[in-house]
Amino acid sequence: MIDGLIAGRIYGSPKTGVGKNGSAYVTAKVKASGADGHPVLVNVITFSESAGQALMALTDGESVALSGSLTAKTWTDREGVARPALDMQAHAILTAAPPGAR
Repeated sequence: MIDGLIAGRIYGSPKTGVGKNGSAYVTAKVKASGADGHPVLVNVITFSESAGQALMALTDGESVALSGSLTAKTWTDREGVARPALDMQAHAILTAAPPGAR
């Protein structure tokens, strides 16, 4: 894994879940700009309570910056073209809204 910082916009709605061991987590998708102008989809998961609360306060299209462990991967679109994607286990999140503003 790579330690990284990404910035982009929330895509869809963040979701909460509970793992097999009972630990709570939040997942989200973030669209970040790639070097070639095409968006890169980042699949985000966090087990941090504060980071999870910050993610859950965001809605589709809002800006966010995240720090955490990145894993690079690819996916194939409908036309058969391989596209880049990233998985991130986020440890810290920065948003424009102050904590508790919503």
